[in-house]
Amino acid sequence: MTSTFADAGRSRIRKPIDWWRWSGRVFLLFLLIFTVLPMAWMVLTSLKSQFAAMQYPPQWWPAEPTLENYSKLLDPSNSVGHEFLQYFWNSLYVSVATTILGVVVAVPAAYAFSRFRFPGRTFLFFAVLVRNMFPAVVFLMPLFLLMRRLGLVGTHTSLILTYLTFGLPLSIWLLKGFYDNIPIQLEQAARIDGATRFQAFYMIVLPLSSPGIIATSIFSFIGAWNEYVYAVTFLNNKDKLTLPVGIQRYFTEFATDWPGLMAATFLMSVPVVVLFLVLQKYFVRALTEGAVKS
Repeated sequence: MTSTFADAGRSRIRKPIDWWRWSGRVFLLFLLIFTVLPMAWMVLTSLKSQFAAMQYPPQWWPAEPTLENYSKLLDPSNSVGHEFLQYFWNSLYVSVATTILGVVVAVPAAYAFSRFRFPGRTFLFFAVLVRNMFPAVVFLMPLFLLMRRLGLVGTHTSLILTYLTFGLPLSIWLLKGFYDNIPIQLEQAARIDGATRFQAFYMIVLPLSSPGIIATSIFSFIGAWNEYVYAVTFLNNKDKLTLPVGIQRYFTEFATDWPGLMAATFLMSVPVVVLFLVLQKYFVRALTEGAVKS
């Protein structure tokens, strides 16, 4: 009995080190530091004064932290706060409108690709994805000429239509994979009970596909919220600018308000971070269920 316990103890002691696992942990720690370090520097710089931000060598933790930069941005009574809040609401309007319209179009389109068989279905589905093969800047001039011909340059409508062009292919592809995993027998049972196809879709399929809809909404919102190239090209009115374009006004010819810029950038990242944290479980579920075909 004693030798048995001794052998078991030796086997535990002699257990080889899993270098692959430890290498993965070290790599994940490196990625975490690589991701968190710029965010930490951004937040700490936003708590400094203009003079403290220009000190050399730079100090990580500000000697006299202040929230003056945030109060200035969130106070509509001054010109800086008024402009920032205007840019914020412009970005929110464009992003929410793009997300809602994208979901309204992508949900029936993805359902049609998943449930119906029609001539050219496969070709049309892959043709929708062809746009993602090219960088967004390739379509800049054609879309600008199109929007100018339609009289939409300088309006938020031009951005919403453009962002729909970029976001719909991914939304349709993601939702189709999700609908493929919803058993068609559920709809057939509802049809037998007297429901129409639309009622079966609305009462059975739509609630079950809510994680996929939420995931596509997150993709659409983040894409519209962070986009810069088309916003700076299509918008020529200061009152219409979105946040990615508006915060560049902190860069001037002779100086840059780094604390104010960092505070504005942090406030710009808050809605996206909060949205992702709140809806994270739906996002992960949609990616896993939509990626594996049952």
